[in-house]
Amino acid sequence: MRHFHHLDDGQLTRLFAQPPADFERHGASEVLSVALGATLYIPANRATLAQDLRRQAAAGVMSIVVCLEDSIADDDLQAAECNVVTQLRTLGPSHRTDSEGEGHGSEVPLTFVRVRNPDQVRVVVDGLGDCADVLSGFVLPKFTDDTGPELLDAVADVRAQTGLDLRVMPVIESPRAIYAETRVDMLIAVQRLLAKQRDMVLAVRMGATDLSSAYGIRRDPDLTIYDVRVVAEVIADVVNILGRSDGTGFVVTGPVWEYFPDHDRLFKPLLRTSPFEENDATQLRQQLITRDLDGLIREVVLDKANGLLGKTVIHPTHVGAVHALLVVTHEEFSDACDILGEDMAGGGVRVSSYRNKMNEAKPHRTWAERTLHRAAAFGVARPGVGFVDLLTASART
Repeated sequence: MRHFHHLDDGQLTRLFAQPPADFERHGASEVLSVALGATLYIPANRATLAQDLRRQAAAGVMSIVVCLEDSIADDDLQAAECNVVTQLRTLGPSHRTDSEGEGHGSEVPLTFVRVRNPDQVRVVVDGLGDCADVLSGFVLPKFTDDTGPELLDAVADVRAQTGLDLRVMPVIESPRAIYAETRVDMLIAVQRLLAKQRDMVLAVRMGATDLSSAYGIRRDPDLTIYDVRVVAEVIADVVNILGRSDGTGFVVTGPVWEYFPDHDRLFKPLLRTSPFEENDATQLRQQLITRDLDGLIREVVLDKANGLLGKTVIHPTHVGAVHALLVVTHEEFSDACDILGEDMAGGGVRVSSYRNKMNEAKPHRTWAERTLHRAAAFGVARPGVGFVDLLTASART
């Protein structure tokens, strides 16, 4: 698998100083957690589920969550379970037309099932039988230190019994996570719980919709989740406790962007005109604004600034914008290489190669290491190539 595999060789050469690296769908967690990118949620009752997974993989989607939880009405749950098994079985070994390792794409993205309860883990794996290797793992909703042990045990049991290398992505979204008097103690207990199953944990996700619902809040698409202060405080604490860079933390992904177009705007667009005019892409700017993607773009930038990597999305049009923003700029790459270079191995400070900042070896080292991990997954842009160039190329593919 490889990000931007849907671009041709000419586009890759023009855009990337270092193209994205290949990765294996059952590879190391430290690689896959960075490579998740924009994770697209799809309801489990979709009649064309298998076809949708193939189509989205061809378009550059690298990770998908098939949801059996809140997106499915209670009365439809059993039918949705059957649909997941039936549809995913058609993606199993006997039905594959594109063997793993041919080219840089994959017939399906990294595929996770969001379950309601521990029993569904067994239902899905047993139902898939010898086709279960199509699964990358499970998303564990409303995860706390109370609900988590049973969910983790269910996945650990099927891993032991089947030999499948299934990963988990717990979701922090319960009322205990947003209430000030319970949040910190709960997150510390969750960190200790996840530490015992570190080999299973791919990333920690956050459920902004559920967190907001505890106060009857739903953010407007003209705002980012960081404008909703009670949720922004949760994000800060989750990163503080579960996203540390001292070896105890995990990749923490950005909360869902849940909007697509068709509403009256209250505020001005958030995208400057000049970068698009310089790239003869004013029509693309208008499309982004019409689709409300300027709000998503700003939120992803704020996610990165707050220590989050990747994003939950609910529409395929969101994916290209997220991935374009995750490409490492040439300036970032240059700074990271300088900081990790031999001449700064003992510490010290030096002027950036771009002559616009100071790079300090010790305090910036972790940032530099994380930047190179992101560069491996999403590539390094050529000098002068920016977000607009990357998104324009994807939009025209």
